[in-house]
Amino acid sequence: MRLIVLLTGTSSDSHTWNLVYMQLLITELGHEVRNLGPCVPDEQMVRAAAGAPCDLIVMSTVNGHGLVDGERAVRRLRAEPALRDTPIVIGGKLGVAGTSRPEEVQSLLDAGFTAVFGDDEVDTALFGSYLDSVAARVSR
Repeated sequence: MRLIVLLTGTSSDSHTWNLVYMQLLITELGHEVRNLGPCVPDEQMVRAAAGAPCDLIVMSTVNGHGLVDGERAVRRLRAEPALRDTPIVIGGKLGVAGTSRPEEVQSLLDAGFTAVFGDDEVDTALFGSYLDSVAARVSR
């Protein structure tokens, strides 16, 4: 199954190279990507995800504020009834200290993320396997 993936940066992250890389990777793995770009306000993210169907939301961040921005954004996304069951993942540099601590990852999962890919996990095969698992559960 070909997924429709909503790719987005977090509200405070102005980096674009990570989004370009992720778009290329997801496309090469056979899925469609709608890239919202960098510095996406939470409400814009919610409107985009709720306004056009997507199978997966991917947040990518490299500025070190993914923990704070991600928790806030995923709570807003999960508050939208249409997005309660949509898989949502975050990856990149999640904290300014670098490598993600287990309690930070758990905090993101508790906030509503389906999976967390920290900057210490740059395994594209693992991410590809995750996409395959989401695609296996999608029915349109």
